Amino acid sequence: MTVTRVIGLVAGREFTTRLRSKSFVISTVLILAVLGAYVVLFTFIGKENTTKIGLTGQATAMSQPLAAEAAALGKQVQISTVDNKDVGEQQVRDGQLDVLVEGPLGEPQAVVKSTLDPVLRNALQQLVRAQAIQGLIAQSQLPAAAVAAAQNAKVDVVVQQAPDPEQGQRIALSLVTGVVLVISIMTFGTAVAQGVVEEKSSRVVEILLATIRPWQLLLGKILGIGVVGLIQVAIIAAAGLALANTSGAFTLPTVAFGAILGALGWYVLGFFLYAALMAAAGSLVSRQEELQSAITPISILPTLAFVVGLNLLIPNPTNTISTVLSLFPLFTPTLMPARIALGVAPGWQVVLAVVLMIAAIALVTWLSGRIYRNAVLQTGGRVRVLDALRAS
Repeated sequence: MTVTRVIGLVAGREFTTRLRSKSFVISTVLILAVLGAYVVLFTFIGKENTTKIGLTGQATAMSQPLAAEAAALGKQVQISTVDNKDVGEQQVRDGQLDVLVEGPLGEPQAVVKSTLDPVLRNALQQLVRAQAIQGLIAQSQLPAAAVAAAQNAKVDVVVQQAPDPEQGQRIALSLVTGVVLVISIMTFGTAVAQGVVEEKSSRVVEILLATIRPWQLLLGKILGIGVVGLIQVAIIAAAGLALANTSGAFTLPTVAFGAILGALGWYVLGFFLYAALMAAAGSLVSRQEELQSAITPISILPTLAFVVGLNLLIPNPTNTISTVLSLFPLFTPTLMPARIALGVAPGWQVVLAVVLMIAAIALVTWLSGRIYRNAVLQTGGRVRVLDALRAS
């Protein structure tokens, strides 16, 4: 048989076995459930961030200025008119309103269930002070032109970089993308290592290597399991887009679509890199009980990089440490997609990251293939990495 035929048969066997397994179905359903819960939670949090304000009596006249003042302070409010004070107080007790404002404009009263939001308190105080100042100005009988000039006085703000109103959604998108990639790469990378140990402990690998070469078996195994993982990531991506679109939690269809499509490509690169490392680690041991200790140093890397990098990205998306880490091949698959979703990764950095990833995959695949070839047939004890590399 041709080399392509041999690799295809191995990949096909792995693909069929993994795709039909209960673990694939269960893990996919669980991830989709978590993703759905996250979208629902994000939608709920977005609604909870809106403060519901009721106005009654003379306070209804401050509806427009209160909304404008709250918006200027970055607070989302929903203002409604209440028939009377008693009804409004009952709505506050029932949680239908966060605050009821009643009384004269110069001395309103805010009724809350427990505490008043500091931003809203500031907005109300600004309105009361403005009303008091206007009363004093009216009593002083100053010229109308002078009063108008004083009321229109303001600070001119020079903005060097406009704030991104969609920053929160970008952070959420980068978080979801990174988490899914970390889980998928590690899950299916571990599956490759488990398959290697299973064949080694059952001595099936000895029969297989009697007819095909080690690198053909290794490549076929990585390809087959990798395609199964890609299918799962694609299912999650499609479900995520559908949930985001129907729930209205995200209003970044173009950015989200591009980030998710890009995530599929980063999954492929990340999986090949880590699957080769996992396969080499799996070939060094002869029992499933020993596998976890062999692959732990490898599995920690993408998780650690994502946690550290994201904690740096959220407060300062353009920080130097995250930029450098995202270009390091072992960290690129989880950090670079997050930076792309945040909109802080220039094109040349993305291209450089891809080139470095491909170079790293070539090097790691060669080293892992050598370790796999020299260690997979050695049973009875754990093989040292240096011994596997030095063996002929």
